[in-house]
Amino acid sequence: MFRRFVIIVATTLPMAMAADVHVVEEIAAKVNGDIITSAELQDQHKEVEQMLRSQGYTGARLTDSVKQYSANALRDQIDQLLLVHKGKDLNLDVASDVNKELADLQVQSKITDPDKFHEYVRQQTGMDFADYKDRLTKQFLAQRVIGQEVGYRINIPEPELRKYYDAHQNEFVRKEQAFLSQLLISTEGKTPAQVAAAEKKAKDLVTRARKGEKFSDMVHQYSDDPETARNGGVLPPYQRGMMPKNMEDVVFDKNNAKGYVTDPFKVAQGFVILRIDERYAAGLASFEEVRPEIEDALRRPLMEPKIRTYLTQLRQEAFLEIKDGYTDTGAAPGKDTRWKDVAELKPQTTTKEEVAAHDRPHKKLLGIPIPGTRKKPVVTNQATPAAPAAAPSTPPTAQPSK
Repeated sequence: MFRRFVIIVATTLPMAMAADVHVVEEIAAKVNGDIITSAELQDQHKEVEQMLRSQGYTGARLTDSVKQYSANALRDQIDQLLLVHKGKDLNLDVASDVNKELADLQVQSKITDPDKFHEYVRQQTGMDFADYKDRLTKQFLAQRVIGQEVGYRINIPEPELRKYYDAHQNEFVRKEQAFLSQLLISTEGKTPAQVAAAEKKAKDLVTRARKGEKFSDMVHQYSDDPETARNGGVLPPYQRGMMPKNMEDVVFDKNNAKGYVTDPFKVAQGFVILRIDERYAAGLASFEEVRPEIEDALRRPLMEPKIRTYLTQLRQEAFLEIKDGYTDTGAAPGKDTRWKDVAELKPQTTTKEEVAAHDRPHKKLLGIPIPGTRKKPVVTNQATPAAPAAAPSTPPTAQPSK
């Protein structure tokens, strides 16, 4: 089902009824089982303008640059949706990438309280935290598909990778920090006997984790902290001085390698178990640590023409309709993406006898019969013709559109 109800009622509705109907949003394009609205394109226009202003663009230079970006706005939105759909078809999981990105942002903000950090994200981005996280997820999905379907074919020789590393070492200097996951066994409101039972439970879970049981699965099943339990217990990265000393001494102990699971720590809420997911020493990161970043940097300019070819292929395979007045600058040659209104479709063949034998039913708007339409049905753009045979699947019925 498409994501929004976009209601445009034909002029055959009585005037009194038409006055009560409002356009929520106008659909600009349909992409498989999703839509792109004019409001989304307008939001993208505003974001681009704000970004360019922050980079010092003014006057005619700003106007020309915004115009250039806006000309490709629909293309970019379609590109991302096609890549996101492909990523879901491939069952790609980018949760760890999203969590790391959010963790890095939280470290930069120096805000450890989750609620205050969510408010910080809203102030910085103009979006609720959930919406911002959803946007990051789509971006990482698109990047992963490009890397997996296009980038893997481009191999960078080892000498070129090391040459880039030597020339950009200032970009790979890091502060000492640790990436952690936690499992909390709560003792809030419990009796002394229950507290003792909670401590025993925490110690038993440590034993199981050290024997090889998957820590993130244990977090989902046993952790009493709902905020971190949803993402496998992942915490923002910590630098020295950001956590209690007894925890810090264990987490930053060089003898405790990646994957180490700590003994339970007693905290105000109960007993917390920490797992060291990654730890970086202060100073220059090693070549092996940053190798993926270097490969991405060197592949990117080589991939651009191949990416456009791949996106054209995805367009050929997709169900895609573009509303009149909107232009996809990345359109696939020969692909029919014209908007198909119900009124333009040929009716099914029937006989006079069939018409006489059956009374015409009420037309329905979003499932509600419309009075006065028994003999004169109203066209509300609620049907979309079947997708071409090349499409991966027949799309669901479109919502009414303008």
